[in-house]
Amino acid sequence: MTQISAAKRTLIALIPLGVLMGLLALDIAIFGADSILGASQVSLLAASGVCVALSGWLYRIPWKDFEKAIAHNLGEVAPAIVILFLIGAISGTWTMSGVVPAFICYGIRLIHPRVFLLTSCVLCAVVSLMTGSSWTTIATVGVALIGIGHAEGFSDALTAGAIISGAYFGDKISPLSDTTVMASSVNRVPLFDHIHYMYLTTVPSMLITLVIFTILGLTHAGVSDAQMARYSEVLSAQFHITPWLLLVPALTVWLIIRKRPAIVVLALSVLVAALAALIFQPEVVRGIGAEVTDGAPLRLGFAGTVRMIFDTVALDTGSPEVNPLVTSRGMLGMLNTVFLILCAMCFGGCMKSSGMIDDLARILRPLTRTRAGLVGSTVVTGTALNGIVSDQYLSIILTSDIYRKSFEDEGYEARLLSRSIEDSATVTSPLVPWSSCGMTQATILSVSTLAYAPFCFFNIISPLMSILMAVIGWKIVRRPE
Repeated sequence: MTQISAAKRTLIALIPLGVLMGLLALDIAIFGADSILGASQVSLLAASGVCVALSGWLYRIPWKDFEKAIAHNLGEVAPAIVILFLIGAISGTWTMSGVVPAFICYGIRLIHPRVFLLTSCVLCAVVSLMTGSSWTTIATVGVALIGIGHAEGFSDALTAGAIISGAYFGDKISPLSDTTVMASSVNRVPLFDHIHYMYLTTVPSMLITLVIFTILGLTHAGVSDAQMARYSEVLSAQFHITPWLLLVPALTVWLIIRKRPAIVVLALSVLVAALAALIFQPEVVRGIGAEVTDGAPLRLGFAGTVRMIFDTVALDTGSPEVNPLVTSRGMLGMLNTVFLILCAMCFGGCMKSSGMIDDLARILRPLTRTRAGLVGSTVVTGTALNGIVSDQYLSIILTSDIYRKSFEDEGYEARLLSRSIEDSATVTSPLVPWSSCGMTQATILSVSTLAYAPFCFFNIISPLMSILMAVIGWKIVRRPE
């Protein structure tokens, strides 16, 4: 390998990252929130090419080394990809079986103006925990709550803050969440170990958030609940809403508590939800099947069941406001996320094989000599990368690659790294106006990112709580030598 000074190597390592930042900025400017549908992936592959070209020219690294690194990275995320497809299947089966509509109906009945913000945050947290998707929660329940809050006199920005805070809390600790799966898998931490360790920072952050929203709600006077009744009526007319449907999430939670493998839990949840759909929503299932075939009820039921598992399905309730609540993405809806992960793995593999990750980490290493400095640097990096690369998935991967060796050298558990990344890269993503998350949430809720960001208390408190726990040292241990 050509002898190049450490300072020059660091500057060279910044070139692929700079190219990626520039291309992603163009993607966001041109394609907006749709950049995640392919433009960002192209940018990742282009930046990977720049990394390979520079490394081959300056460091004489053979192509086979890059192939091995990419293959290794792809192998590491293979279980995560299976889980992501199962998450898509759950999105379809839980929605069309009436599980998610039941939760929405029961939750909406509890909403009172004085506790609207608190209830909105909790409701979004529950739905996001069930579905594993903050985006789906915000695009369905969130849209409904924005309208309700507006009718009750709450500012859209404040309501959006409550929605996003709850949605990202549920997303962060849900075993169905793609970011949770990614953060645990890329750092080789068992999924449920990762989730349980996050409780130490996530639960206190959420409790503080709920106190704030409770105080803000109690100081507000509002009386209108007609719109809430409208959503409940339309959903009840479309689905057979019954407490028996709650057995599906109850079984899923029980399996999680028993610490069964994530893939087994998700697969069984899909199966039980599909059976619940056939039992409680036979007309809905046959209607989905009738869109692609005809024939006997048995044939329509089979076609509808398969479609709600793999396909994007949208029901027409007769109410444009309620229709988004009964739209599911299925397994096909996860393809763009999988596409992005695969391309990000290629970029990460090239950066790692070339040694550029270590070169970038060298800049930050002087700050990682203490426990608080190590966790604080990780949190700052994860947050900053959301603004630099405009994507939470890539932020998770790059932060993991940069700090993994430092955590190992200092003897800290890998779950501390995965938690620090989730406390930063995952939750701060919707606070960046030009990131895919920030642009998406602003578009869905029709509230600008800069307007709602100050009210996303959970997203702001989480990274600070992570650093505070590092300073205190609560439940942070070093591995035995």
